Amino acid sequence: MSAIMAIVGRPNVGKSTLFNRLTRTRQALVHDLPGVTRDRLYGRAIIDDRQVTVIDTGGFDPPADQPFAAEVHAQIAMAMEEADLILFVCDGRAGLNPADLEIATRLRRSQKPVIHAVNKIDGPRQEDEASEFFALGVEKLHFISAAHGYGMSDLADDILAHLPPDDELTERLETPGGAVFLSPSRLAERDEPPEDEDIDPKRLAVDEIRVALIGRPNVGKSSLLNALFGGPRVVVSDVPGTTRDAVDTPIQVGDKKYVIIDTAGIRRRGKVAPGIEKAGVFRSLRAIDRAHVVVAMMEAGEGVTDQDLHLIGAAMEQNRALIVVMNKWDLLAGDERRRKQLDARLEEALRFAPWAPVLRLSVLKGRGVDKILPLVDQIFAQYNSRLGTGRLNQVLEQAQIKHTPPSVGSRRLKIYYAAQVAVRPPTVALVVNDPKAVHFSYRRFLTNEFRKAMGLEQSPLKLILRGRSGRRASAPKKK
Repeated sequence: MSAIMAIVGRPNVGKSTLFNRLTRTRQALVHDLPGVTRDRLYGRAIIDDRQVTVIDTGGFDPPADQPFAAEVHAQIAMAMEEADLILFVCDGRAGLNPADLEIATRLRRSQKPVIHAVNKIDGPRQEDEASEFFALGVEKLHFISAAHGYGMSDLADDILAHLPPDDELTERLETPGGAVFLSPSRLAERDEPPEDEDIDPKRLAVDEIRVALIGRPNVGKSSLLNALFGGPRVVVSDVPGTTRDAVDTPIQVGDKKYVIIDTAGIRRRGKVAPGIEKAGVFRSLRAIDRAHVVVAMMEAGEGVTDQDLHLIGAAMEQNRALIVVMNKWDLLAGDERRRKQLDARLEEALRFAPWAPVLRLSVLKGRGVDKILPLVDQIFAQYNSRLGTGRLNQVLEQAQIKHTPPSVGSRRLKIYYAAQVAVRPPTVALVVNDPKAVHFSYRRFLTNEFRKAMGLEQSPLKLILRGRSGRRASAPKKK
């Protein structure tokens, strides 16, 4: 299983910048305003062919005027508890802070391996000026610049030295939305498809289904949450932007458990104010990453806007199950022409996600709200499903007979076998002779064939291509 490393430290020391450099993304919001990060943010770093799950955390000792300070500390504690390794970051420009000493003492009590890094150091001269950090009582300090890359090579070597060994065949998914059974890279080393026993059925199970409500401001997300909750769980107002943080609400219906994540309304980028609103928008996008099922809400009176399409696209990029909700459908009562136009616009908007169901309802009047959770159950069952390796390869064989693999120049594409390597979303890996030879149209064709075979009428399917590593084992000679 991939090792987990948590990045901790005071606010504004550069944890998110370091997270982005390690994961080679811009996933974490970087801002000069202390306390921007509140929740845990998961990402994947590849260090010398080792996969590491990296967790960005909020700052210890958040500013006194920052709300949710207790919740920030709780998130940090959870990150430290699940981590195999802790990376403690200090601010070299600000100098040694009494809070740094307190954090270092707390980390020693954690009994977890800790790497200490002093950030915002751009050269040897600044290293000498930051020697006061040896007062933390550690033998080794890494002087780094997360923004410019100084000292990162030595830090990466030390991270590798502290990582527990990876399992040969399995890896832990970095985001809470999914579960990986097999490493696709390891799969490519096999001469034959894996046995179904290689997949641990326990990893299919989840304790609760996480549902993220996303959409532009004032489309009814908080009202829908309150309707599902059966009471005033969150503040509802006609003023756009009332919700600023992603709010998690546990709901239990019978023996089924859900967590409904209400999010801040996401406006067009040019209209998003800096500071608190920008941070709220970023947390809303992160809620997509935390969810199993995303409910994208729109308002019938305004129709389908470009921003609605961007939000749907964000959910698709994260390969999340998707439900499109057109709220305030009653506003178009009696206007059949407008309804048909809106339906046509929806069909066009979802041409790349034809599997996503559409619900037309009125939260305010309670019409159609009772359909949402049953639909979530139905979609999640598909989103969490798997198909046996034998059946997958039968589908692959039939698909190749139906549509011969294309050629690139004089070289024909060869597909050796298929295996499902993950759920949430169902993920099929194909081991091929040349991944570049798979044209996007043939890839789409294979994806649709696997979706039909797996019964994924309302769920996405992810297709991974892996080139054959090494030579195929030769068959035994006949005597």
